[in-house]
Amino acid sequence: MNKHVGILAIEVYTPKTYISQSKLESYNNVSVGRYTIGLGQDAIGLIGGDIEDINSIALTVVHSLLEKYSIDPMEIGRLEIGTETLIDKSKSTKTVLMSLFGNNKDIEGVTTINACYGGTAALFNTFAWVESDGWDGRYGIVVAADIAAYAKGPARPTSGAGAVAILVGRDAPLSFSDPREKVTHAAHVWDFFKPDHSVEYPKVDGGLSQVCYYQALEDCYIRFVEKIERSGIYDENESFDADSADYFVFHAPYNKLVQKSYGRLFFIDARRKYEKEKMKEDQHNIMTGEEENDEKSNNSNNLLQEWITMPIEETYNDKVLEKELKKISMISYESRLKDANAASKLIGNTYAASVFMGLASLMDKLGQDETNSIGKKVVVFSYGSGSMASMYRLHIRQCEQQRFTLEKMSKVIDFKSRLSSRIELEAKELDDVMDCREQMHNVGCPYQPIYDPSQRLFPGTYYLTGIDSNWTRRYSRLP
Repeated sequence: MNKHVGILAIEVYTPKTYISQSKLESYNNVSVGRYTIGLGQDAIGLIGGDIEDINSIALTVVHSLLEKYSIDPMEIGRLEIGTETLIDKSKSTKTVLMSLFGNNKDIEGVTTINACYGGTAALFNTFAWVESDGWDGRYGIVVAADIAAYAKGPARPTSGAGAVAILVGRDAPLSFSDPREKVTHAAHVWDFFKPDHSVEYPKVDGGLSQVCYYQALEDCYIRFVEKIERSGIYDENESFDADSADYFVFHAPYNKLVQKSYGRLFFIDARRKYEKEKMKEDQHNIMTGEEENDEKSNNSNNLLQEWITMPIEETYNDKVLEKELKKISMISYESRLKDANAASKLIGNTYAASVFMGLASLMDKLGQDETNSIGKKVVVFSYGSGSMASMYRLHIRQCEQQRFTLEKMSKVIDFKSRLSSRIELEAKELDDVMDCREQMHNVGCPYQPIYDPSQRLFPGTYYLTGIDSNWTRRYSRLP
């Protein structure tokens, strides 16, 4: 019997304050459209200076999940957080979250780390726990949270902050119906990493990181399609291409990368089609004794013919190909990815939370018309530098239970109200906040935050009240 393990509920946290990307262009004295068009971003969710850290935003989103979905802390049997925003080399943020669960000490899970992929690893671990014979009937919570902070320079406009909490269980409206609908890519690269513990900022090779993202996506996509199309495993002789899924959700460091990456799927489809046709022709020639006709085998109306036989590595920085792929994929992008990317365009990069922020953004939209969303399929691509990536498929379904529904998710997430209630700050505040966090990182202890939580945070947000002489961090919650 299919247990329909999957996502029962989603809650998100975004900062109260934000910076306009267009105003940041002016402040940084760069060309108009550098961030809004070049990155495809509209705003940056700005963390509350030195009063917020990874523990506080995780506390906020988990407390809110429990509250808004009326979940008894005793109903939770697993709690795992994925993050790369580390403030302690030993103590897990998961243990800090245990302060929310009262007398319930029997909760599995710790903090999982691998750049932006940690939340996905935590999700798969929790899916497996709920699927297993060892499951005790309680729910699991997955938290993906990060503060994306960059040193001054071209990467700083890709900053952001946010957290997503996901409730996992059986009979889920967003079901991971078949664990075989998943592939993973793992490699050893130095595209983005944080070796210097004296600073919050990463070491980044932007060009290499983009290529690694493409390579991971393409490797996952090719093997994912092969799994889906393999006769007898899923739908009989099901075919799959970039137009097949009802929706896609991609890890989104910035929106323009998602647009370009989705276009790459059409390129991979064209290469796969060419290779299949070439193989059939070769087999025909062998059986008939005909000589290979290069003109015939290359004769195609495909607009991408010029690049199809080119070594894939030579295509990653080809601007002409990029423009062609944009033309080919744009209509499909609008219907399959636009809703998933709507929130991240206004929040910015959230590292491990990014792909789940995209999923929440999509569920916010689909839950407004749950009846017509039933039966739809969502393909998710998660990437984390270093590198790790996975592609998997979720199914929207009608549940037997009515406690957790797509409509309920949409009402809780409610991005329109959240984002419209934010406060815009001057562009220079991005530098001021980063400077403050940099000083905090190096000042040692004891430390007393300087920012005012009542001015910088939404009601119900946890914040750092101070760090004592033993490095112990204390938190409070705004009423």
